[in-house]
Amino acid sequence: MKIRVDADACPAAIREIPLRAAERTGVKVTLVANQPVRVPASPRVEFVQVSPGFYVADNEIVKRARSGDLVVTSDIPLAAEVTANGAHVPARAASSIPRRPSASGSTCATSWIR
Repeated sequence: MKIRVDADACPAAIREIPLRAAERTGVKVTLVANQPVRVPASPRVEFVQVSPGFYVADNEIVKRARSGDLVVTSDIPLAAEVTANGAHVPARAASSIPRRPSASGSTCATSWIR
């Protein structure tokens, strides 16, 4: 499992949560944005800067997200797309996603949340 962060619209205080989780648990975190974002120097943290444009960062996250990954976003269309492919999204964005079966047959967008 990896954590993918839609860093374009993510407040710095929220970005800190998965970064701290990465250090605590050893899980890798990838932040994706179309503008520079400050990230700590860590082998567990990767920053991917994509070119400017609508949906460029979202498309990169979709391309990288795998079944079982956690995607941190408040973007409902992005959340719907990654959950349909088996990734998980925290409750705030996931609560607005229409339920539909994913590739694994699961209809729960928030099964990762404990």
